Formats: sequence, structure tokens, C-alpha cells
Amino acid sequence: MQQRYHRKRAFQRSAIGSTLVLLLCAPLSWAGDEATSELSMPQTVGDTQFASERDAVMWRQQELKDIESLVRQLRFDLVNNQDVEAAAPRLTELQERATAQQLLPAFIAGTHGGGSEARASIWEEWSEFAAGFTDLEDKITQLVEVAEQGDTRDTARALSEVGASCKSCHRAYRYD
Repeated sequence: MQQRYHRKRAFQRSAIGSTLVLLLCAPLSWAGDEATSELSMPQTVGDTQFASERDAVMWRQQELKDIESLVRQLRFDLVNNQDVEAAAPRLTELQERATAQQLLPAFIAGTHGGGSEARASIWEEWSEFAAGFTDLEDKITQLVEVAEQGDTRDTARALSEVGASCKSCHRAYRYD
């Protein structure tokens, strides 16, 4: 019982820290009014924090590889070791990094081809592409909630849903 309390407190502290980081570091490039939940498509490098289109492509490739690695580490922590406490910092990091707000600014219009694995359909289907990140964020939130409850089977299932969300976007929008 005491261990469950400590896990819950660790998650609460992580959630507070995550919220503060997101509030302080989030880009302010939301499209339209405050009710809009989709980021606008960056049209030029000037719409982003990147120095060049190539920098944006290289950053997003590395960031997505890091997120993939993080998910693999979480599988080890949550499924193999069944250690929610050890996974808490990684879960927080995943929530911070795998967001539309964090990643979409790196998808500057037309940054496909020439070293990019991105398909041109990203920019043709921007709303659907952006919605994939919303789905991913929802799946990660579910994972955190289930992991906090400590049910190993449900946690493994929720982690698989995160992976499925990633894969569905990769199938549609990335050259392998």
C-alpha cells in the first residue's frame, strides 16, 4: 500500500514538473484563435526556431528516433521489469517530447526528399497528419494513467497502443 502511495506521489510530482516545462517552453505558433487545437503548418524557416530547413529535418529525425528509443526503454521498465517507479521519469519525458506542439514546427512545408524520410502527403493532408499527434498524445496519457494504477497487463496493452499510433503515422507519412 505504501509503495502504491509513493508511486502516485512520484507521478504527481512529475505531472506538475511537466506542466511547468510545457508552459514555459511551448512554442506560441498556434493557428487562429485560442479555440483552435491544431498547429498551423510552418511555411518557411522564419516561422520556426530552426536556422534552416535541413536543421529542421535533422532535428525531427533525431527527435523521433529518441522518442522511439524512449518507448523501447519504457517497454523494458513497464513490461519486462514491471517497475512503474523506475519508468516515471521516462513517462514524463515521453509526455513532454511526443506532442504536436513540440514536433509539428519541424515539419516546414515542402521539407521532404533529399535526406528526409517524409512523404509529400504530410503537407497535402496536414490536418490528418496533425491529428495523428493528437492521437499519440491521447494514447500516452492513457498509458500514464494505466501505469499509475499498476496493472501490468493493462500497462502493456496501453504501451502497445502508443506503438500502434506511431506505426500508423509512419505507414502513411514516412518512407521506410
